[in-house]
Amino acid sequence: MRILIVEDEPKTGDYLKQGLVEAGFVVDLVRDGHGGLHQALTEGFDLVVLDVMLPGIDGWAVLRGIRKAGKETPVLFLTARDDVDDRVKGLELGADDYLVKPFAFSELLARVRTLLRRGPRTAEAEFLHTGDLELDLMRRRATRAGRRIELTSKEFALLELLLSRQGEVLPRSLIASQVWDMNFDSDTNVIEVAMRRLRVKLDDNFEPKLIRTVRGMGYVLENPDCS
Repeated sequence: MRILIVEDEPKTGDYLKQGLVEAGFVVDLVRDGHGGLHQALTEGFDLVVLDVMLPGIDGWAVLRGIRKAGKETPVLFLTARDDVDDRVKGLELGADDYLVKPFAFSELLARVRTLLRRGPRTAEAEFLHTGDLELDLMRRRATRAGRRIELTSKEFALLELLLSRQGEVLPRSLIASQVWDMNFDSDTNVIEVAMRRLRVKLDDNFEPKLIRTVRGMGYVLENPDCS
């Protein structure tokens, strides 16, 4: 497995690289945003570990560039910025996880391995669908009524979870653990923000509405064929 670290702080970057190499990974280390984006787009990595505050362009811009290019490489933000708004921003842009400095290397390694275990999707099921909504798992595409719906990687994962368990009310704790690999924090509105954005894309211009909030319980994606 090959990992790209984009980190400008020399001690942190060297510490991360040494630890991940000792854990058996092939690691490239870049110390500025432009170089990180270029390497992420031109070479094949299984994971990107990305700082926010970088010389040149910041981590937000690097992530935007990766996702704009259509790359679904998992991205783990590693930063001292611990505001809830920063975490929400990172996840909305398509990050797969967010770890705040200072951190224990054992926790970082556990998160890295979790993201890598998701790996290339097997071909057990290539499509999920309900009504006129279809999710192409291999090509990472969503369509409704034949119209393409542009989703971030996190929105795609959220919709995949809802579709795979359609008709079932999913509590926020389950969504947090399955989509963000984190314990549910009642003070964090990450799930609400992501669900609101998904609804805008999925339901605003279509009928019937598919996603429903069950007050005090969670969210459900309705099967219109059963209504």
